[in-house]
Amino acid sequence: MGNNRKTYDFASVGETVVEFNNRLVDTEASVPIGIKTPMELGYGNAGPFKMHTQLEEQIKDNFRNMLQTNHGDRLMLDDFGANLEGLAFELLTEAGDTQAINRIRKSTTKYMPFINLLTFEPVQKANQDSSMVSKGVRVTYTIPTISNTKEHAIEVIIHSTG
Repeated sequence: MGNNRKTYDFASVGETVVEFNNRLVDTEASVPIGIKTPMELGYGNAGPFKMHTQLEEQIKDNFRNMLQTNHGDRLMLDDFGANLEGLAFELLTEAGDTQAINRIRKSTTKYMPFINLLTFEPVQKANQDSSMVSKGVRVTYTIPTISNTKEHAIEVIIHSTG
């Protein structure tokens, strides 16, 4: 019997550093923070529903939901929400806009105090033939704890009328 032994070099076995790094998942970017609304089915490793992985996007989603929520809509939190639905026909008047600003400020201060409100703008949009008018609000804000300078804007429709 001859010398039939095979010698292996440890460097020739396994995966390279590049292959290893490509296989790794960026855990910080892929850690789910909350469910994305409106809810959508998730695929693959996402789980049953699509999730937010960026804090700014989750805050924007939560803020939009708070603006669209009216008192009594949220179980066990009767005063949660900006309660804007009752102002749908008063928006675009000085009194209605002032009430909307105060309601948004009060709700944000209580439930999302990390948001710094900047501007409020009432919005009215008509469809092509003007048979339907949508009223809403546009709010700009910053999130100082995340980024002092980046402004965000969110627009929500309160009511559509014919």
